[in-house]
Amino acid sequence: MNQIPDLAHFIRSDDIPRFPQRLPRPLTLEQDQQLQQEFVRRNDWGSNALLLIRHTGMRIGECADLSLDCLRATGPEQWAVHVPLGKLKTERMVPVDSFVCDLVQRLRFFRSLDPLPQNGFLLARSHRKEALVRQLREYLHQVCYSLGLSTRIVPHQLRHTYATEMLRAGVSFPALMKLLGHTDPEMTMRYVDVALTDLQREFQLARAKPRHLIPQPRTPLTSVRTGLNGVLDSIIAAQHVLEMFRRTLPDDHARTRLDHLSNRLTKILAEVRKLATP
Repeated sequence: MNQIPDLAHFIRSDDIPRFPQRLPRPLTLEQDQQLQQEFVRRNDWGSNALLLIRHTGMRIGECADLSLDCLRATGPEQWAVHVPLGKLKTERMVPVDSFVCDLVQRLRFFRSLDPLPQNGFLLARSHRKEALVRQLREYLHQVCYSLGLSTRIVPHQLRHTYATEMLRAGVSFPALMKLLGHTDPEMTMRYVDVALTDLQREFQLARAKPRHLIPQPRTPLTSVRTGLNGVLDSIIAAQHVLEMFRRTLPDDHARTRLDHLSNRLTKILAEVRKLATP
């Protein structure tokens, strides 16, 4: 037993298995809404930078490295943000909407007011990049504290929230990998692991109401039939549009009410068909 301390130098840190590290989870819907509303209300460089991270899914270090001309036109009324070489030594173009375009324009405006010399970056930095990243982290900490949210929320959770939002919106898995700049599918799965409950819900919905059984409008609106047949076509078209809209909603009270309304349309459709039967 006395020889055990003498043998301790044979054990290295690499010999000790590491605890599994879980990446930060996406924000809850309430946290996400509160933070975004507060960012929009503040409308300063820090809030716009964090909103940019939230709506593009980029890493905080990638945001710090964005150039002044990061916003690129990709077609008529189509834009994308050029994300430079990041953690995995990859660069990418992330399609964005008009809201993100406005964020970049505001950040350009704040950059033009900054007394620091122009260095080609969208976000001004007086020292090294790490100091800017730390400043953004502290800014988020202060905002969370002011809202009474958990001060353990970190900027990387905005990236996870973006990934989960894209998955729920119907973005395919390969496309999501491209958006996040991942080269390993397993890394993307760690990001969207929280959305498995959503996938389970969609699976059950698909089993209960397969898409190929959803009533489809039989004729274009420009050539609707007249009489009772026209009424049937209109009900079927309305039921189809209602179902497509319902699928875009989160699993909440409104979606349940629309499901009930769709069931009523099914009963009405059955009664109208009885009238059409001699």
